[in-house]
Amino acid sequence: MTAYSGTEALEKLSPDVSVVLLDRRMPGLSGDEVLEAIRERGIDCRVVMVTAVSPGPDILDLPFDEYLVKPVSRDEMQTAVSRMLVRATYDETVQEIVAIVSKMATLESKLSLAEMEASPGYTALTERYAELRAEIDLRDSDDKMYVESSTEKMDGVFG
Repeated sequence: MTAYSGTEALEKLSPDVSVVLLDRRMPGLSGDEVLEAIRERGIDCRVVMVTAVSPGPDILDLPFDEYLVKPVSRDEMQTAVSRMLVRATYDETVQEIVAIVSKMATLESKLSLAEMEASPGYTALTERYAELRAEIDLRDSDDKMYVESSTEKMDGVFG
């Protein structure tokens, strides 16, 4: 299903939707506003932000699962949707960890070390990551998940 505005996206949205692709700059309601409405409604779907808006510290409070910066190829889009369908099978804690890892990798690919260190939001994100990691005790597989996501994001920046 396709929507051409934020308002239309919310009108068409139903609980059986598994993955939503949002642009941060949409007519009517912004992608950020649509994302907040999705979460407020309690719709259990994965959300990928697909946008020309370069990520910055402002994304820390957005509850998305993945962030892709345009231009995005058809293959990248299909891969992201496939990844989200797999993530939807994870329990909530693992879903949160993977979303945090993706957000951290996105920010690390765009911000300097000084910007990240100066960001209370980024610090809170890394602390939440550490809490969740301890909670589910992922050990080596957790590090691999983070490295894979970081490598993927870096390939997108420099590849």
